Amino acid sequence: MIITKSIIENGIYGLAIGDALGIPYEFISREKIAESPCETMVAGGTHGKPVGTWSDDTSLTLATLDGLAEMDDYGTIMSKFDAWLNNSEYSVEEAFGVGRTTLFSIAKYRKGIDPIACGGRAATDNGNGSLMRILPAVLYSLAKYNKVNYEFIDNISSLTHGHAISRIACRIYADIVQSILQNAKKGEFLSTVDLHGQEEFSRLKSAEFHLLPENEIKSSGYVVDTLEAALWCFYGTENYKDCVLKAVNLGRDTDTVAAVAGSLAGLYYGKQSIPFEWLELLRGKQMIDELIEKFCNRMNSF
Repeated sequence: MIITKSIIENGIYGLAIGDALGIPYEFISREKIAESPCETMVAGGTHGKPVGTWSDDTSLTLATLDGLAEMDDYGTIMSKFDAWLNNSEYSVEEAFGVGRTTLFSIAKYRKGIDPIACGGRAATDNGNGSLMRILPAVLYSLAKYNKVNYEFIDNISSLTHGHAISRIACRIYADIVQSILQNAKKGEFLSTVDLHGQEEFSRLKSAEFHLLPENEIKSSGYVVDTLEAALWCFYGTENYKDCVLKAVNLGRDTDTVAAVAGSLAGLYYGKQSIPFEWLELLRGKQMIDELIEKFCNRMNSF
C-alpha cells in the first residue's frame, strides 16, 4: 500500500491535536467537565501547560515515527523512548506523563534486556501506552507488507506492553486504520472487526455500539476502555472537531482518548478538517513536520 505524506500528516496531526486538546482536562471527572465543557484548545488546567502543548502520547508517537524511520532492530525504537524520557527529546519542553508500564520497560531496556521482552506482560500492565503510539507502526506495516503484519504490530506493542489484551487492542486499531485507508465506509468497520480471540473487546462487534449511552462508556487508562471510548467518539460523530471534543468531554484520560480518536478522525476526514486555529496553536509543528518528512522518506524506500 502506498503511504503518502498526506496520509501520515492526517494521522499524526489528528493525534497531536487531540492530545493537546485533552491535556488541560486530564484526570478531571466527566461530571466536573460537564459544568464547563471543552469547546476549544485552552491553556492551564491539570498540568498548567501553555496552550497547544502535547504530552507523552504525541512524544512517544513521534519517537516511534523516528525509530521506524531509522530502524535496524527494535532497539532503535527503544533508544528513542529512552531519549524522550531521559533527555526530553520529542517534547516541546520537559518530558511528562509517562505511564508506569512504559517507565518500567525503558528501565529494563537500559539494563540490557531484549527490547521485545521489555514490555509488561501481567494483567495489570494493560494501560493504553502502546495503543496511543501504534499509528506509525501500522503505517509502516501497510507500506512494507501491504497489509497489517500482526507479528510486527505485536512486537512494537510489546516494547512497552506485552500482554495479549494490549497487543490485540493494537491489532484492532490497525485493522480499522487499514479499513480507513482502503476507503471503507465508516459503518462497515466494526461489523467485520476481528477480535483476535480476546472477548474483552466483544462490545465492538455490536452494530449498535455507537448508540450506547455515554454512561456505558468508560474513559479510563485501561486499554479496552480507551479503544472503546475512542471508537465510540469516532463512530458517533460526523467530523474531526466533534469527535475530539466528544472524547475530551468524557473526562479522565482525556488526552489519550482524544489522541486515539483524533488519529482515526484525522485519517478519515483529513488534516484539512482540523480547525485552523487549533493547528495554529499547536506547539512543536516544525519538529512534527521534520519527523514526518523523515518517516515519509523511509516509506518511499519500500
